[in-house]
Amino acid sequence: MDFAISEEMQTILELINEFVEKELMPLEQDFIHRPWEELEPVLKQKREMVKQMELWAPLHPKEYGGMGLGLLDYGLVCEALARTPTGVYTFGCQAPDAGNIEILIKYGTPEQKERFLAPLIVGQTRSCFSMTEPDQPGSNPVLMDTTAVKDGDDYVINGHKWFTSAADGSSFAIVMAVTNPEAASHLQASMIIVPTDTPGFNLVRNIPVMGHAGTGWHSHGEILYQNCRVPQANLLGPEGHGFVIAQERLGPGRIHHCMRWIGESKRALDMMCERALTRQIAPGKTLADQQIIRAWIAESAAEMRAARLMVLNCAWRIETEGQKEARQDISLIKFYTAGVMQRIIDRAVQVHGGLGVTDDTVLSTFYRSERSARIYDGVDEVHKISVSRRILKEYAAEHRLA
Repeated sequence: MDFAISEEMQTILELINEFVEKELMPLEQDFIHRPWEELEPVLKQKREMVKQMELWAPLHPKEYGGMGLGLLDYGLVCEALARTPTGVYTFGCQAPDAGNIEILIKYGTPEQKERFLAPLIVGQTRSCFSMTEPDQPGSNPVLMDTTAVKDGDDYVINGHKWFTSAADGSSFAIVMAVTNPEAASHLQASMIIVPTDTPGFNLVRNIPVMGHAGTGWHSHGEILYQNCRVPQANLLGPEGHGFVIAQERLGPGRIHHCMRWIGESKRALDMMCERALTRQIAPGKTLADQQIIRAWIAESAAEMRAARLMVLNCAWRIETEGQKEARQDISLIKFYTAGVMQRIIDRAVQVHGGLGVTDDTVLSTFYRSERSARIYDGVDEVHKISVSRRILKEYAAEHRLA
């Protein structure tokens, strides 16, 4: 693997880092304390600046108005943008829209692309992805109660979803629902586009996460689908292929997540170092003079670098060998990077003392919003079991133990 970054990519990263530091980091207190609808007009202005700089939608193909970066280069962009909470949103590559755009490009009909994709990719609308259910284990996503039953030319959807991220203010949801209950377990569910103004689409609430419910894009909705009727033309991809499409979405998506987590880790480490060097604990003595603080800084730097190299290597494998060949790497980076981020943010909070647990810094936001990184897109334990199963199978075959 060649670790060199092209001159063009280096210039792009320098521009993005400068924009993040000068234009977005000063908005962090507004992001933390003001409702989304008050911050959104300011971010709209920042988005226009990004478009003028030709840095909009770095992940998406040029023919759709994006920069067309490959997975490896886009991972580096994620790392830079994630140092502040509004980075990915301002550059038009925020979840869940980024994943929804990818599957609409690949599976959407011409009509779906015109109605749903076109305004989404330019930032005129937002979307959400409605899969997780409160009464079913996320560790086994084929278990699903939400159904979509054909009635004439329509689907009638009934079910209960939660953690439908960014549902508040979105224009449509991509919903996972069982359409083929008699099929094999992995071929029962389909993805269906549901405009959020459809009767029967009910946003019950934004779910409080550690006391913060959030609004707008930065929220997680609980949704009831009650006889929600949409045309069968809103089916996304082949019927019964919802899980197949979801897996295509999740593999590269984990690169995006992990590089974001490394960006947040880098910001937390920067704040840890600054606090250690400036916080006096006695006349002429700072936290940086304490051996334990130095050990935390060293451990954080080592863990972050190891995680970063793992993720970049995984992105390179996906690009060169394909997602199937990189399955083990994808699981490894998912649980390892999430754990590294949690430890680094926790150390940064500790170094900041009482200040660290307040909303006067961005650390509490990182801590609150990213504890779930060890849960969503596959809990740590499932990834560990999956990886170990494959390792043992390969070992047994090699040594003829099974």
